This record gives sequence, structure tokens and C-alpha cells, in this order.
Amino acid sequence: MTRTALAGLTLVAIVAAGAGGYWVGQHGVVLPGSSIPPPASMNAAGQTLTVASGPIIYYRDPDGRPAYSLDPRKTDDGRDFLPVRASEDVSFEDRPPVPALSAADATPKKILYYRNPMGLPDTSLVPKKDSMGMDYIPVHEGEDEDGSIVKIALGKLQRTGVRSETASERAILRRVRVPGTVQPDERSVSVVAVPADSFVGIVEKVTTGDKVRKGQPLLELRSADIATAAVQLLITPGYEGSHRRLANLGVPEEVIAEIERTRKVPPAFRWPAPRDGVVLERNATEGMRMSAGEVLFRIADLSTVWVLADVPEYDLASIAPGQSATVRIRSLPGRTFEGRVALIYPQVAKETRTTKVRIEIPNPDGVLRPDMYADVEIAAGSGSLVVAVPDSAVIDTGTRQVVILDKGDGRFEPRDVTTGLQGDGYTEIRTGIASGDRVVVSANFLIDAESNLKAALRGMAKVEETP
Repeated sequence: MTRTALAGLTLVAIVAAGAGGYWVGQHGVVLPGSSIPPPASMNAAGQTLTVASGPIIYYRDPDGRPAYSLDPRKTDDGRDFLPVRASEDVSFEDRPPVPALSAADATPKKILYYRNPMGLPDTSLVPKKDSMGMDYIPVHEGEDEDGSIVKIALGKLQRTGVRSETASERAILRRVRVPGTVQPDERSVSVVAVPADSFVGIVEKVTTGDKVRKGQPLLELRSADIATAAVQLLITPGYEGSHRRLANLGVPEEVIAEIERTRKVPPAFRWPAPRDGVVLERNATEGMRMSAGEVLFRIADLSTVWVLADVPEYDLASIAPGQSATVRIRSLPGRTFEGRVALIYPQVAKETRTTKVRIEIPNPDGVLRPDMYADVEIAAGSGSLVVAVPDSAVIDTGTRQVVILDKGDGRFEPRDVTTGLQGDGYTEIRTGIASGDRVVVSANFLIDAESNLKAALRGMAKVEETP
């Protein structure tokens, strides 16, 4: 076949396609797979009707020619261009089939008001255009009956990423992380002090940091007051007052028993360790003079230590005795120590607005030393089951908390709630919803904005209707 013949066949095909398109446009035929619905029409029997809806997007040539205009326009022979509404515009998205309306159902409904086509909070009781020439959208009777329900097309939900989850009962544990320090157990600290003015005699080879046993000798004291009381015990044997005076001076019971047995007053009195533990402080030096009340040794049992955590004032409401705590020592990387909250101190430090929280930690190997720095993590919360939703489901406006209920089929309802504890990515809901309700956890701000706009439009419509 010659090139001239091929060119002729191509020209014939183009002319045929153009003529066919012209005929289709004139007769309103919808081709299979086309997303352009026919204009509003009724068949001869008056049984079905397809109604165009939405604002006017543009105007098209009445003969189906590829001529369009954003403003009203006429053809060369004086005919008006046909308006194309939003439902008639070309769309590349899959649309569900539009059911045909019966003639009875096609009866126009009462128009309540007209709203701004761009979603602005502006309404009108009469048809009007916005600043760009777009027609206001009519809101018909029955479309705005429930002001609390927001309806969104399913396709739009998928595009905006709206996702819902079910509210459920769970125990909320909030991890409170605060700094702390290691301290000895105050109940396991003993002090060896001078009961009366004395001179220090022999001091045993015990230094700070050494471990001692209960009853182990520490030093000898020479005191005139103690010697005088010992002489009175020998002069009046069996007299309870003499025995009690020596005990009040701090003389150990075993020393008093030795005096009664030997009937002799020793030149120096030996002082033993009052408990098992570690020497935290030593102030005794052989030959020095000590006044009554001065501390010679401070001994502590470190088999159990305290961690004093500084908890901020705003976290105190979630802390309670008995809660578990995990302690990490900065100088012992990789090691953790478990304990429980034993006491919340009754005073808040006015400089730091923190309160001491005591955590008791077993220390059998003695690696925890007083004044070590610690990082404390307290598992705050009651542990009881409460209705909870993901944190992202709660919209906090500053004055109220809102969640969006998913009612199904693209219907959503904003609901005011009262929140409680937060932890592990969940928020306790005390009032407003129940376990089993579905709430929006993603893109809920868009639905909330739509709800606020709808409420504003309803309020403005009511104001305009007021004479």
C-alpha cells in the first residue's frame, strides 16, 4: 500500500472519530468507563432522572466542541455555553455508581441556606457568589439535621489517612524518670560518742571504710566522771541507781559486768563497736581530749541502702508507696537495681520544687556506696484497668479535651472527655466514652476542624434567620 493511501485512511479515521464524538455529545450518550456523567435529563416515560450537583466549575460549548470558559459565554450564533457542575466534571478517581432517582424522589427539597464553596465560615439565605465568582453551595433540608455528626466521603478518608482504633481497658503505667543519690539507711547508722569529758587512750587499727563486727574493740577512754560512777557502784553493790548512772554515761553492759565481777575500777574503759557495718567516719586520735557528745566513730550497715529520688511537684500525684522502681548507677554502667517506693517525704524543696522519694534497694555485695549519683525510673500508676485510648486520639484545645468517635460509613462525632493518667503511649479516659468505642487516632484534627466549621455555619444560619 502506498504512502498516499495510508495518509488517506488516517484522515478518514480522524474525521469519523470527530463526527462520532460530536454525535455522542449531542445525544448525551455515556461511554463505558467514562467518568463524565450526562447532564440533568429525564426520559420520555418520566421514570428516572440524573441530577447534577455541586458548584459550577466551568462552561462548555453546547455543541460538544472542545471550547471551554470559566465565565458565562455565548457561541458565535448567540447560544449560551452550558454550565458544568462539580459532579459532571472529569474525574480520574473511581466513583461509585450513582443510583437513578425516581421522579417522586427528584422533588426539590427546601434550601436552608447557602454556604461558602471554599469552606469559609460564611453563609447566606439567598444565592450569591464569592470573590472569585464561584456559586455558594445550597444546604438542603435533611442534610444538616444532626449538627454533631460529620460525614466524610470514603475516598477522602483514604486520601487523608484517617485511622481508627478501639478504646479498651488497660493498666496505664507512667514512667517517671528522675535523678537521685544513694544514702545509708538511717535506721542502720550508729554513732560512738563521748559520754563525758574524756581523754582518748589506745585506738584500735580501725580506719574509715573498714568493716567492723558488733562488740569489736574500737578504743579506750579515760574519764573522771565514769571512774567516779564506777566507784559508787562498788561502794553500794546492788544499788540500782549506781548501775543506771554508768549505763547513762554510755558504758557498755559487758564493762559494767566486769567491774561488778572483779570489784575493781579499770584505769581506762574499752569501747566496742555497737553493730556490724562499715566505718563511715573516724574522729578519734590517741591522746586527744574529747568533750561530752563529740563523735568518735560513725558506723553504718550498708546491706540495705536508700536511693533518694528528687521527684518534681507536678509528678507527685502519680507516685505512691509500693510502686516498683528501677535504679541505674552512673558509675556502674550496664547494671540495674530493683526496689520499691518506701516513703514520700512530706515537704517540697522551695528552691527546686521537688520532693524526696525514698526507694529501698538491697545491697548485699556492697557496690552501692553513699552519695553515688543514680538515675531512677518509677513505674507510676495504680495498676488497675481503666478505659484508655492512644495519646494521638485526644485533641487538647487547652480548655477541653476531645476525641472523635468513628460511627462507621464515613460518619464521625466529636465527644468531650475527661482524661486521667498518661503513660506508655495511652491516655486514661474517665468520662465521655466507654470500652469498645472506636476513636480516630490519625488525621483527627482534620475531622475536628470540619466539625467546628459545621457548628459555626449552623450558628451563623440561625443568626441570619432571626428577624
